Amino acid sequence: IKQVVKQMFYIIGAVTLNNLLLRKDMCSWSKGMQIRYNVSQLEEWLRDKNLMNSGAKETLEPLIQAAQLLQVKKKTDEDAEAICSMCSALTTAQIVKVLNLYTPVNEFEERVLVSFIRTIQMRLRDRKDSPQLLMDAKHIFPVTFPFNPSSLALETIQIPASLGLGFISRV
Repeated sequence: IKQVVKQMFYIIGAVTLNNLLLRKDMCSWSKGMQIRYNVSQLEEWLRDKNLMNSGAKETLEPLIQAAQLLQVKKKTDEDAEAICSMCSALTTAQIVKVLNLYTPVNEFEERVLVSFIRTIQMRLRDRKDSPQLLMDAKHIFPVTFPFNPSSLALETIQIPASLGLGFISRV
């Protein structure tokens, strides 16, 4: 169950982040709030079902950071430093794309200045991350099966003759 939940949460996070990166109408302060609220509902569900240690929450980290990026101030050098340290699960390309797409929805917000985006790029230039913009929504985590030893000793097992396995001999 934990493995299935982790895979489902990864798909939710990847598809949502990819939509955010491809749609200008998704990159606003209010959408960041909405995404963060929805993610908190998913986290609450994990807590209610005792699945917090399934790794599912961690798969949502890029989406959480993108939502936070939409909500933080984007003006000063201090803001740039905070963004660079906060967005560790996002690639430089993803951070820059979100900042470029950021669209104010009311008169209290402003577009992100090109100079601010360049500051972010300069601060992140030494970061060794993938140039990939979109997350792989088809990524599949490996399935693991726990080992449960049998209480029966193998030497006590009798193979019925009706199976026609006479060529198997006990060593």
